[in-house]
Amino acid sequence: MLDFFTIFSKGGLVLWCFQGVSDSCTGPVNALIRSVLLQERGGNNSFTHEALTLKYKLDNQFELVFVVGFQKILTLTYVDKLIDDVHRLFRDKYRTEIQQQSALSLLNGTFDFQNDFLQLLREAEESSKVRVPTTMKKYEDSEKAKKPVRSMIETRGEKPKEKAKNKKTKGAKKEGVDVPLATSKTASAEKSVGAENGVELSKEELIRRKREEFIQKHGKGMEKSSKSTKSDAPKEKGKKAPRVWVLGGCANKEDLDYSAPTTNGAPEVVPPEDINLIRGTGPGGQLQDLDCSSSDDEGAAQNPTKPSATKGTLGGMFGMLKGLVGSKSLSREDMESVLDKMRDHLIAKNVAADIAVQLCESVANKLEGKVMGTFSTVTSTVKQALQESLVQILQPQRRVDMLRDIMDAQRHQRPYVVTFCGVNGVGKSTNLAKISFWLLENGFSVLIAACDTFRAGAVEQLRTHTRRLSALHPPESHGGRTMVHLFEKGYGKDAAGIAMEAIAFARNQGFDVVLVDTAGRMQDNAPLMAALAKLITVNTPDLVLFVGEALVGNEAVDQLVKFNRALADHSMAQTPRLIDGIVLTKFDTIDDKVGAAISMTYITSKPIVFVGTGQTYCDLRSLNAKAVVAALMKA
Repeated sequence: MLDFFTIFSKGGLVLWCFQGVSDSCTGPVNALIRSVLLQERGGNNSFTHEALTLKYKLDNQFELVFVVGFQKILTLTYVDKLIDDVHRLFRDKYRTEIQQQSALSLLNGTFDFQNDFLQLLREAEESSKVRVPTTMKKYEDSEKAKKPVRSMIETRGEKPKEKAKNKKTKGAKKEGVDVPLATSKTASAEKSVGAENGVELSKEELIRRKREEFIQKHGKGMEKSSKSTKSDAPKEKGKKAPRVWVLGGCANKEDLDYSAPTTNGAPEVVPPEDINLIRGTGPGGQLQDLDCSSSDDEGAAQNPTKPSATKGTLGGMFGMLKGLVGSKSLSREDMESVLDKMRDHLIAKNVAADIAVQLCESVANKLEGKVMGTFSTVTSTVKQALQESLVQILQPQRRVDMLRDIMDAQRHQRPYVVTFCGVNGVGKSTNLAKISFWLLENGFSVLIAACDTFRAGAVEQLRTHTRRLSALHPPESHGGRTMVHLFEKGYGKDAAGIAMEAIAFARNQGFDVVLVDTAGRMQDNAPLMAALAKLITVNTPDLVLFVGEALVGNEAVDQLVKFNRALADHSMAQTPRLIDGIVLTKFDTIDDKVGAAISMTYITSKPIVFVGTGQTYCDLRSLNAKAVVAALMKA
């Protein structure tokens, strides 16, 4: 049983809605729009919201969205067929009203689709009913039973004959294609020559004449082969004549001129464009753009000066306009080759393979059926749509503004608590110190809680950072107020208890921010993940930051998914606390392979709050989505 089925435009106008079991479809549809459609995550046509499963279909030609919702515990096999049938019938029935492309016409239009929908729903439900299992075929009904017994009896003499026939047919397949054709051609040639001259020619003269005709037809290929044979000839080794030097100089300066002059006598100069192509860079030393053109276009680009014997000026003009789509709608076949190259390019830039496939599928769903402009190529359109999707992914729906949230916590006279988590060796303590310096520069006091009671040297590392930060912001510069302090209880203690004591200490001493450092742990270590979930559940921090490396690709997806799953599974709260944001470290070591940023934000829909780019306290940046996408799309 369906909960609802609704049809609305991409501008937000509801054209028609069917209410089944559910009283209202506003909440689930709004969640679908916020989490999927606006975030460019249309790679999968299914979305789960609380107890409902939503399936949707986009019509890019008429800018429509078809959404059906049902209980996720149900397995309705007819939903895909139903949504396709409804899409087809609704589009064909109200094509005139939809093509007017104005909100006023859609509001004034009457879409009486209830009876048609109910009929389609009944047909889909009946087609999905369990069919009667087909009975096993009897021997009497088989083809073997219809053959006479005499045809199944084999004699001794039949097998060799069949083999001989097969051998003859195989030989005819191999030789009969060439030999009969050749003999027929030579016979026709002999007849034609004899008819023209009245004199029969010998076989040698016929072969010679045929060879001349072949050379005239395929002269270009023969010239190339002759050039290659000339180049394959062995060259003489060594110098032709010994060079004579007089007192450290050459006797004749002309002897040192080995440049190959052209017909005009001037030496050839290699154009700077060729040098750039050899180095793999474009003009100015910049990386070249991604080339997603087809093999035909590449061949034409490699031989731009090659004359064409068959194409004139008009043919060259049409060749220049090759690849332009005109005013046609895009199909999957048009975009398939371009999307394949885009997917391989994203994977080469360190984007997780599954996410690269989903991104390309999302772009295909977004563009399928869309009418292109006159001078728009498929490659440029797909590339632009992919860039827009990537920028939208890197700018999630929830933006983390730590400074605003800290000031809000100050008004409530409580410390703002941030917990750092992640796997081993990604730079949690180092980036915690960088964030501490950033907060100190903005005038907030910081308490660092050393909750990594497992790794040897973890407390000493934070103590060193605290001493250096105190030297940069001494109490004398802030009216005798201590700006940064380390709260530590040594090793082997309960991390959740230390964090609770640190928060209470910060509240009593008036610290603005508490930064909780935790031990690194692998995502598959269940006991350590349970301890992390306990720390977060007991202390309820304001912000949970996952620290991840920019060097990883597929591993980033696995880490984030399992960290979120572990926090949800081991939490004792009714609504478990999950990861709120990401700190991407070691960003200065990856050049333009920035795919980890896409992988992390796509899998969790969480923003990248900070980016670590070096070893000093000042090497902390905010993410520039457009710059990251530009680096990602470079070849």
